[in-house]
Amino acid sequence: MPHVVILYTANIDHKTDITRLCRALADELLSVRDESGNQPYPTPGTRVLAIPAPHFAVADGKGDYGFVYINVRLARGRSDAVKKTTGDRLLAKAKEHLEDVLLNEPIGITLQMDESPGQVFDAKDGSLRKLFSR
Repeated sequence: MPHVVILYTANIDHKTDITRLCRALADELLSVRDESGNQPYPTPGTRVLAIPAPHFAVADGKGDYGFVYINVRLARGRSDAVKKTTGDRLLAKAKEHLEDVLLNEPIGITLQMDESPGQVFDAKDGSLRKLFSR
């Protein structure tokens, strides 16, 4: 982990490159360092996914309003300072990416970070981790 899910109103799909936003957020996560200079987010566990919402209602409905919701899901173990830095940097990166849309369109952006209090079940499998364990 971290896993980032971007849920956004489909009316902004043609106004920005959402795949590029995903990559920018992933790269930002991988550039974060903790108090000891270590990378707190493992490269093979970093995932950013985006899902357009084709059906939505935003605000009073009198405009073509858009919305971007970014949820960051973390496992426990990072300091409060690292979590705050991460949230600040991800929001800044999202606003930077959406700058043109923000200047020309009424959209809202929310970023929330959740920390897993303890999993009931947590399994990992696949071949991706092998690439980074060498």
